[in-house]
Amino acid sequence: MPFVTFSHAAALAELHDVSLVIGSPTEGAVRRAKAPFHTIEVVRMPLLERTFAWIVRRILKNNFDTQMWTAYLYPFSLAFEWYAWRQLRRRIYSGEFDVVLRVMPMSPVLPSAFSTFLRKGPIPFVIGPLNGGLPWPRGFSQLENQKEWISRLRNVYRYLPFARSTYRHATAIVAASSQTYSEFAAYRDKLFFVPEPGIGPSSCTNDARNPTPGSKLKLIFVGGLVPRKACDLALRAAAPLLRNGLASFTVIGDGPERGRLEELAETLGIEEEVLFRGWLSHQEVFQGMRSADVFLFPTLRDNGAGVVFEALASGAVPVVVDFGGPGDIVNQEVGCKAALTNEDDIVVQMEEILTGLAKDRDRLKRLRRQGMAYARERLTWAAKASDVTQVLQWAVRRGPKPDMPPPKLLAAGSVSSS
Repeated sequence: MPFVTFSHAAALAELHDVSLVIGSPTEGAVRRAKAPFHTIEVVRMPLLERTFAWIVRRILKNNFDTQMWTAYLYPFSLAFEWYAWRQLRRRIYSGEFDVVLRVMPMSPVLPSAFSTFLRKGPIPFVIGPLNGGLPWPRGFSQLENQKEWISRLRNVYRYLPFARSTYRHATAIVAASSQTYSEFAAYRDKLFFVPEPGIGPSSCTNDARNPTPGSKLKLIFVGGLVPRKACDLALRAAAPLLRNGLASFTVIGDGPERGRLEELAETLGIEEEVLFRGWLSHQEVFQGMRSADVFLFPTLRDNGAGVVFEALASGAVPVVVDFGGPGDIVNQEVGCKAALTNEDDIVVQMEEILTGLAKDRDRLKRLRRQGMAYARERLTWAAKASDVTQVLQWAVRRGPKPDMPPPKLLAAGSVSSS
């Protein structure tokens, strides 16, 4: 069970009597976490679980970043819900529960059989937060190097069993991005926006920075070194400051692009000011974030923005491309965004942003302070659970309909950053 989903469920369990329904492979880890769930209901499918584990190991090669993962997950997801329904339906009809909330899978292309099972009651069905469906912007070599053939078949999901009934019968749909929200615009009367990730209270600390006048601007990148994360754009944008001794750059993460990025740093003449640290522990990542001035993250296709949440909480001012999850979360009060145009123009935009922040440390400090407050007040798991609670209360007719629009109103499939 992914950490994001577990953390969200655990935060809801702080507010409500939550019965968490999980598959047996994650039972041990979930029970060891000791979250305050009312009950933990384990669905056991031994043969299907062994089959799925074999596919992940032998066919997917444990690569969870491939889009094939979603395609293989479809039949197993439906099978899990069928087993869960058989296990819990008597208790559902007996009145033990008020609402069914499906929080995973997060992908909107993976429908739910529960929506059909509950179409005539006795309790409402809510799905989300859902995230995904970002288009692939054209003209970026980074994306062409990572785009998979199966991405062309994404819309086929609309014709699969339960695809349309899931959203037609759902009482409420929670979208975790402006892009996903736009995909379900036809259901706007029951559609709400709540971001996908969150952060724990321990991530929100006071700012311990005490920079000396004239000190170098400390830049940091955190993420997998894969093409779509576009760390090469970050290096190119930071190069003028680095060559002039006005900044230093730490890259945390690893992946197939590392060798090429190290070569790029040498070509740009900035290798002395760029430190590639590889994979680090979560605690070490936070230490890096808390000492950095700017989190430079020009990812070109990211549905979520968990690392941006962590940067804001740590006081590293985010500089991102205005697209996907990072574009939803960052606003002008807490960070800076470059418009999604083309590679060279994004580099120019980010170079100008970094130069401005290096010269105007008061603005940098103001953005840092406002970003840390924003993280504490709006980006914690508790804040997310509170927002989802408003949706659930409305779904069970115990509260008013909440007003939760997305940060941007987009046309479905749009790549606009306006």
